[in-house]
Amino acid sequence: MLTMGIINTYDKIKVLDAHYRAIARAAPICHAFGFRLALYDFPFNMTAEELVEYVTDKTTIGESGKYLRLLHDKGHFFVFDLPKKGFQPQFGTAVVTTSKPEKKRAITPEDIANGILRKSSYLLLVGLGRKGLPREMFEQAPLHLDITSAGISLETCTAIGCIPAYIMGIVHTRQSSKAQF
Repeated sequence: MLTMGIINTYDKIKVLDAHYRAIARAAPICHAFGFRLALYDFPFNMTAEELVEYVTDKTTIGESGKYLRLLHDKGHFFVFDLPKKGFQPQFGTAVVTTSKPEKKRAITPEDIANGILRKSSYLLLVGLGRKGLPREMFEQAPLHLDITSAGISLETCTAIGCIPAYIMGIVHTRQSSKAQF
């Protein structure tokens, strides 16, 4: 199981356009590449179902929330407070996405793809906001991934698109290679 976890580092009280626009942008990506979508620390005081309605009413992105609704209907959309002692184990190994991974925790996109092929589960954490992921996430997550493998920092929505596409591209290429032999 693969899950994209988006952690809000913008305003914790006021709902901003950036909040629901990021959700609307992430949903089609998650749907297209077989990821679940988990939101952490967003300022919505709503159930997941209410949030789907709110986002679909606020934007035309993602075909007006069509993919968010599909994720929700399949049970692939989750809303949580920020965990204090670790992420939900049902999502698999937590992986911080960063342009500056700690050497001892660094993992490559190829390593993640190999894990996926061996049926490992991952929760890929992306920070939404200028500050990026909170420092405590770096300690909580056993693995750190630089999707560029070059130390290049990506804007949040760029990372949300790039991470699943690149990793699943590797997975599909390896699956196709095995099928040919």
